[in-house]
Amino acid sequence: MRVYISILLCLLSVSLFSQTTRKYSNEFMNIGVDAAALGMSSAVTSHTADVNSGYWNPAGLLALKDNQLALMHSSYFANIANYDYAAYAMPLDNQSAIGISLIRFAVDDILNTTQLIDEQGNINYDRISLFSTADYGLTFSYARKLPVQGLNYGVNAKVIRRIIGDFASAWGFGLDAGIQFETNNSWKFGIMARDITTTFNAWAIDEGEFEKIRDAVEGQNQELPESTEITIPKLQIGVSKLLNFNYDYTLLAAANLNVRFEENNDIISTSFASINPALGFEFGYVDMVYLRAGMGNFQNELQIDNTEQLTFQPSFGVGFKYNGIQIDYAFTDIGDQSVALYSNVFSLKLDFSIFR
Repeated sequence: MRVYISILLCLLSVSLFSQTTRKYSNEFMNIGVDAAALGMSSAVTSHTADVNSGYWNPAGLLALKDNQLALMHSSYFANIANYDYAAYAMPLDNQSAIGISLIRFAVDDILNTTQLIDEQGNINYDRISLFSTADYGLTFSYARKLPVQGLNYGVNAKVIRRIIGDFASAWGFGLDAGIQFETNNSWKFGIMARDITTTFNAWAIDEGEFEKIRDAVEGQNQELPESTEITIPKLQIGVSKLLNFNYDYTLLAAANLNVRFEENNDIISTSFASINPALGFEFGYVDMVYLRAGMGNFQNELQIDNTEQLTFQPSFGVGFKYNGIQIDYAFTDIGDQSVALYSNVFSLKLDFSIFR
């Protein structure tokens, strides 16, 4: 039992301390939404055109013909963490559209054993309680057409809420901006700038709860963590092309360049920025059945013998659409194929034209 207590306390310490590492702040907002997009390794910046555009590129909301609702659920780390998403979007007129979405990434029902053993060393299981660590991201989206034919823009205002039981909580705010452009020969281009204002989080740490774990592990939790963190901007640049074959068959090919302004293990990395490509494909039949595949998260991983090996994250998916209802499935993970366990992602999209 003492081992379990130590593990829990260490995890809490890491969770709190990690809030000062700015490049990993609010990483739950980068996992992605919509099984259709995840099945294409998230290479959808240029052609996203539904309710999920509020996340991928708000400029895509202008493709809406009617109100839409989207839902998604996935579990990660052997079902320990649950990732849920809901979104709603609607056109205002033929020039603008709005949307709202909510993301929740959480580990629930964690055993709080910090009070299990009293000062005399007695164990009392009635002193065990449960808590959750949860991250919430609420996004408000607005999109509008520009005077240039085929050019649209969109903006997001994000509110971040992060909670670690009674130990700590945070509020954060940030902005995104995106554009899409379609040429006369059906090539599509898109740019999505995330956290353009450098998203800021402010933490409130309960000193009373912190005192309970201050000396639980020797050399750990001796000082209160910092109370602020930031999320640096990221840039996603995309291009896509839809090809039609014999009227019934389509092939959508898309590519993204994901740019982070930091040096890391991405396939292209400098002291100024790193670039990580992603490729996605979608084969469609009569606009009803879809097969998807993608490759992304290319990394130069350092091996035991100090050599580097190129790794990537493959993704697969299928989808079915009929009469305004679309159900999608993706088989993917949130790391590369050598780290995290793969997860089953399910999403549902409902077009309100079904009720007209």
